[in-house]
Amino acid sequence: MIDARRLRTLQAVADHRTVTAAAAALYLTPSAVSQQIAALEQETGHKVLARDNRGARLTAVGEILLRHAGAVIAELERAEAEVAAYTSGAAGEVTVAAFATGISVVLAPAITALGETSPGIRVRVRDVEGDESLPMVLDGRADIAVAVEYRGAPSAGDRRLVRVPLYAEPFDAVLPRRHRLAGAGAVPVAALADDLWIGPYPGNPCHDVMVLACEYAGFRPRLAHSSDDFRAVVTLAAAGAGVALVPRSALRDMDLSQVAVRPVDGVVATRRVFAAVRCGAEEHPLFRPVLEALGAAAGKVPPGDPVTA
Repeated sequence: MIDARRLRTLQAVADHRTVTAAAAALYLTPSAVSQQIAALEQETGHKVLARDNRGARLTAVGEILLRHAGAVIAELERAEAEVAAYTSGAAGEVTVAAFATGISVVLAPAITALGETSPGIRVRVRDVEGDESLPMVLDGRADIAVAVEYRGAPSAGDRRLVRVPLYAEPFDAVLPRRHRLAGAGAVPVAALADDLWIGPYPGNPCHDVMVLACEYAGFRPRLAHSSDDFRAVVTLAAAGAGVALVPRSALRDMDLSQVAVRPVDGVVATRRVFAAVRCGAEEHPLFRPVLEALGAAAGKVPPGDPVTA
């Protein structure tokens, strides 16, 4: 009989590529992870990991087990959800990992609504970058993610996760006040090919959106300044340090008096936001109200009129 906990450990090693990284994600010691893998190998009678100087890779048997691990874990999540529903587990703590703007746009309003509809549910918020929340859910460090699409993200068809679409928003061009296009109605991204750029660090999903928008326009941006804080990005643009693409919701309630904010012409850069839970956990009586509250909050997100400055 294969222990499902060891399948979770194998899945973590496959996701993180090394025993050490998997151990950190699972809040275990590397020795404990190695013992779990050794026990799995004893249960199956086959090696499931091969180690070299680049880390750990799955053997053929390890790949077979990994293909089944998602389905096994999802069924266990469903069983736990049914047991929790049977015992009316509508009281408890739910950990939600979300990026800063997602917290302000949908998560905070959802928490307010839950205080009225499901007062027994306590939401514990973890403010993380948009590319960190999905691994946290897969590793069990969070119950729900408010995430965005990014390069290297688990695909929409990944059977380990269930996604709930929330909202989509465009990015606007943020220009210095004296920029040659500051008075334009809409700015083609291609017209900014010769400018210096300000943007998030690589790995941030918004960095991917910026780079892809520029690539579609036929160039790679010359990233001169990097910050994951959009207030800092706007301040740098105000100082004339470069141009930027910023999600529209991130610009609301900012001081934009020293910059020009213009909609993007042509192929519009877009951030698509969704909630995600582990497959099988979507009907858990603690998680379902939170997902519904997030969906309701997303339905009240403004349609996205340009922020002008």
